[in-house]
Amino acid sequence: MINAQKYSAGSIIKHLLVLLLVVIWTLPTLGLLISSVRDKDQLIISGWWTALSSTETNNFYRTATAEGQIENNGVFVISGDFFAESQRGEVLAWGERPTSVDEFEPDTTSTLNDGSRLTVNADGTFRWESDEPFTHRSGKRIFFVEAQAPRFTLENYKNVLAAEGIGPSFVNTMTVTLPATFIPIMIAAFAAYALAWMQFPGRLFLLAVMVGLIVVPLQMSLIPILRSYNILGNAFGFDPRNYVGIWLAHTGFGLPLAIYLLRNYMAGLPKEIMESARMDGASHFKIFVTIVLPLSFPALASFAIFQFLWVWNDLLVASVFLGQGEGKTVLTQQLRELLGSRGQNWEVLTAGAFVSIVVPLVVFLSMQRYFVRGLLAGSVKGG
Repeated sequence: MINAQKYSAGSIIKHLLVLLLVVIWTLPTLGLLISSVRDKDQLIISGWWTALSSTETNNFYRTATAEGQIENNGVFVISGDFFAESQRGEVLAWGERPTSVDEFEPDTTSTLNDGSRLTVNADGTFRWESDEPFTHRSGKRIFFVEAQAPRFTLENYKNVLAAEGIGPSFVNTMTVTLPATFIPIMIAAFAAYALAWMQFPGRLFLLAVMVGLIVVPLQMSLIPILRSYNILGNAFGFDPRNYVGIWLAHTGFGLPLAIYLLRNYMAGLPKEIMESARMDGASHFKIFVTIVLPLSFPALASFAIFQFLWVWNDLLVASVFLGQGEGKTVLTQQLRELLGSRGQNWEVLTAGAFVSIVVPLVVFLSMQRYFVRGLLAGSVKGG
């Protein structure tokens, strides 16, 4: 018997809303992917949603000077082609002035003021004829409307991968990310067990402080922490902007959420297992290592994914606590440098985005089965 509730109006609306959210979240990524393989010139003038349609632009071509004329049966001719072989297009209209770029249809001949005749064809070739020798010293400009067929290329990816500094910045990012992921997990796991299963004065107050720290904006703490680093650096004679400094910074920013999630997950573990272990004489450390950690792997994996993605894609914290220079520039900073001082090379950002997400994507796909399960369990369980 078919369950009527399965096809109820509420169920259909729920599934449609989920589908709508998936589409909303997927469209920007799809647009980024399409933009990363589009031709640079077409990417600048049109959006990714027009990638499969022809692109119309106004352009101009400067002919050869009088030195390039050829005499043919008493007629002096200058000819040429608007398009390069690698970027063939179609002429939709043309004109002699930029204000009248659509004055003539292609494959038509216009008589100019000096009596010469100019013919522009749809394929971009032109022929300029005169009964008298040409004497102009600079080329004549011909304005036209061109339609370019969609062009896709991997040139953007080649430019990113071949750019100077991408390899070292990739290594620097890995050097920052791995310790900044494992250190807060290790500390948070011990703290979460203590808050969940150990009785000591002020336990609930510490838990409340941890929850409160989650909502503290990251930007508010950057300058105070950096000033503290500088004071310590001046006192002990070391450069505070190093890898240890950024590891500690990411650890501090990630600990509140990590402790909250892991504590709630550990507090929901079966109490009978803990009591049996204590009756067998196991210490808190042994219970933590042999029982709690293996059972908490989904929560640990979910936070590891979250922290890894955050640190890998970070730009602000790396700029403040690590800076730039040899052995310090991370991948996000290097990609920003490729944009140029005025952002004129922004097309590399689309390809660079996908180059930078290769490692996080591998990490997420390899551990994604634990992500939702551990995150949700840590959000609803409590004790």
